[in-house]
Amino acid sequence: MGNAEDEVADLCRDLIRIDTSNPTSDERKAAEYVAEKLEDVGVEATLLESAPGRASVIARIPGADPARASDALLLHSHLDVVPADPSEWAVHPFSGEITDDGYLWGRGAIDMKDTVAVHLAAARQFARTGERPARDLVLAFLADEEAGGVHGSRWLAEEHRDLFEGVTEAIGEGGGFSYPLDAARRLYPIENAQRGQAWLRLVARGRAGHGSSPNDRNAVTALADTLSRIGHHTFPVHLIGAVRGLLETVADLRGVPFDPGDVEGSVDRMGADVRDLVEVVLRNSANPTMMEAGYQINVIPGQATAGVDGRFLPGQEEAFLAEVDALLAPGVSREFIHRDIAMETPYEGRLVDAMGAALRAEDPDGYPAPYCNPGGTDAKAFSRLGIRCYGFKALKMPHDLDYSRLFHGVDERVPVDGLAFGVRVMDRLLKSC
Repeated sequence: MGNAEDEVADLCRDLIRIDTSNPTSDERKAAEYVAEKLEDVGVEATLLESAPGRASVIARIPGADPARASDALLLHSHLDVVPADPSEWAVHPFSGEITDDGYLWGRGAIDMKDTVAVHLAAARQFARTGERPARDLVLAFLADEEAGGVHGSRWLAEEHRDLFEGVTEAIGEGGGFSYPLDAARRLYPIENAQRGQAWLRLVARGRAGHGSSPNDRNAVTALADTLSRIGHHTFPVHLIGAVRGLLETVADLRGVPFDPGDVEGSVDRMGADVRDLVEVVLRNSANPTMMEAGYQINVIPGQATAGVDGRFLPGQEEAFLAEVDALLAPGVSREFIHRDIAMETPYEGRLVDAMGAALRAEDPDGYPAPYCNPGGTDAKAFSRLGIRCYGFKALKMPHDLDYSRLFHGVDERVPVDGLAFGVRVMDRLLKSC
């Protein structure tokens, strides 16, 4: 049966071979696999479906300290993945192939069947050895994260809140991956904040007419003007605590001054690689992504629509929406397609200290720092239950492999020794936090 380090790559490989592309496949087979692996070592697993095939698994492992039963830790990871076109990949995305250079290939290798495998291996290790984590663990292997968690975390938080009784803190995705600082040192951004989501539908209404005639109320023109303004607009810098903490850490490690009154200049002094990491979380953003108008070339339509992907930093939702509204041309209105919260959790306390200590114990050249996720994860649903949420994968990557470009990208892969590293870090963490 082996230990956690020995089996984590096999667990991840097996999971990758189960196609859980969202929305073209469901998670049921992967959920059954996880439940079977838990029950195989005596961990009771509850499989729940929010809709046919949309399955999640919940399990609970008692901690060593009964007094902390009301201070449980949630470990959550998701079973679904984004689609992948095999014709674009060097290795088939659902093969789970391990190549001679020590990489495990496939869709989900870093988003996030790697973490599913690490959590599963850690749980099985506790069950096999009889050891206990420092406090109660609730493990959640979730459906539908890639589409907002409607059939996974959000449904569980709303319909099965009792499963999270006593949970005070949570660890999921969004941080804890290595980021090269120089030839020897690595930064490990630990997510304690997320931008919010405001996916908008813009509707331009005008006067329909013949394509050959002048029209000063052309809905297509009004929409195009609006999208051009939004697409070229630069939102102002807004420095939240998580981003400031990361920049202060990097500035100290690189020996350059950090001036919160001149964030752009400070980032420039730190280097282009740091700008790549933080550019997206220095400000709110809005990007036009879709347009639809008309049905015939010689007809001016009375209405035109577009989609805009809007993201806002914690505390910035109202200011963001007001700024977008100021960019709308006359006759253009907005409505929400999807709206979700921004969040920020204090970067302090026993769990934060334990994450940092576990990383440094396994990687003395690694440096933890707070981090704001530019997107969103299942943490949003759990934060609504009053749970303090962090993102921490404990994944060590080679310096020449760009983690961020593999996320939802072609040729996604993870180093097998990176999975073993995650198991060691997670074992230290769960026994000490």
